Amino acid sequence: MIRAIGLSKCYQIYEEPRHRLMQMLARGRKRYYREFWALRDVSFSVAKGETVGIVGRNGSGKSTLLQMICGTLNPTAGEVSANGRIAALLELGSGFNPEFSGRENVYLNAAVLGLSREDVDQCFDEIVAFSGIEEFIDQPVKTYSSGMVVRLAFAVQVQVKPDVLVVDEALAVGDEAFQRKCYLRLQELKADGVAVLFVSHDAGTVLQLCDRVILLDAGKKIMEGEPKPVVALYQKLVYATRAAANEIIAAARPDDTLPDTGVPQVVAVSPDFDPELVPQTTLDYASRGAAIHAVEVQDELGRLVNQLQHGAMYTVRFRATFDSAAQSVIFGMMAKTAAGVEIGGAVTDTPGSGLARIEPGERFDVVIRFRCLLNPGVYFLNVGIMGAADGELTYLARKVDAVMVRVKPERAIRATGLVDLDVTATAERVGA
Repeated sequence: MIRAIGLSKCYQIYEEPRHRLMQMLARGRKRYYREFWALRDVSFSVAKGETVGIVGRNGSGKSTLLQMICGTLNPTAGEVSANGRIAALLELGSGFNPEFSGRENVYLNAAVLGLSREDVDQCFDEIVAFSGIEEFIDQPVKTYSSGMVVRLAFAVQVQVKPDVLVVDEALAVGDEAFQRKCYLRLQELKADGVAVLFVSHDAGTVLQLCDRVILLDAGKKIMEGEPKPVVALYQKLVYATRAAANEIIAAARPDDTLPDTGVPQVVAVSPDFDPELVPQTTLDYASRGAAIHAVEVQDELGRLVNQLQHGAMYTVRFRATFDSAAQSVIFGMMAKTAAGVEIGGAVTDTPGSGLARIEPGERFDVVIRFRCLLNPGVYFLNVGIMGAADGELTYLARKVDAVMVRVKPERAIRATGLVDLDVTATAERVGA
């Protein structure tokens, strides 16, 4: 449904306005501008019914790419094609006329998408119901709140049954109930065979919605593949220094091994330890003066374990080392599903508080105890160190998917979902 081959976009950057005129007069004999490549040699495709995510730091070329796919920007080089009707959730509501009513803007916006008035008549009630602004639909849009505008615009785009849907950070509109409607509608469109190109900085949403993910940085495609490893590499770039980010990009697949620091190993091993239960997606953020070593899960007897019993107590342990001074340091752990959805965790203090100052060379043994209330399944544990660096609170070190654990199935468990909420469920017969 979408195919891009060697897609590139270059802008001419002039230092002074007069240089534009001088460039025209020079007729190519001299150059008065510098080139800025917003996108360079990017190729990919999106099949029918497939959702492909695009992630990258600010300025990586994501919006430029979407504009070329939608046809609002011409590429400098390469080819791009999109088959069928395209609905783009880019600048929601930007095409609305503030003097027109919501009803008039629905017909106007739908006409831009290629729908006839008869087509809109058939789905108009669904559009208004989805937006949730029925009582204001005949009022001028200039009287709407910004939230009402984007909700109506979103409702138009997703109700016109597109063949290709392009989404750029457009799901954070409205309240939680409306956001839930948006996600459900995207799932319905995907089931109907709509190709979705999805851009977001929300890693959890990308992992939840996308079949494949593309990582862009500085206009180039760095990685493409399964969502989890690509998103993990993207998160590592976000928290890396400029020098470290350049090394990560050059390597494409960073080396996540850490030096041996002599951390004592657990001598005893529980019968519930499975040596084959090893994560293949472990990833370390670039260090900002700290490192994490020897992450382990232990049972109440101090034995190494990775197959957990529902309701039992466990301890996550790791060694933290510092080669630079740090301030406001806290340590933490997060449990996630196999799809990357965060379930819950804990930190040693509130962000911005914690240990006031740590000197270079100091080491800490971090101990985090928890009761396993997870329902049977496979889960991953992240661990991290946060602190102040260059005046901002950030990760000093983080290990993603540090440990893989399996909660063993039990016939007696009646809880459903991911977490046991300790709910009591009964049914009382009251008659025929």
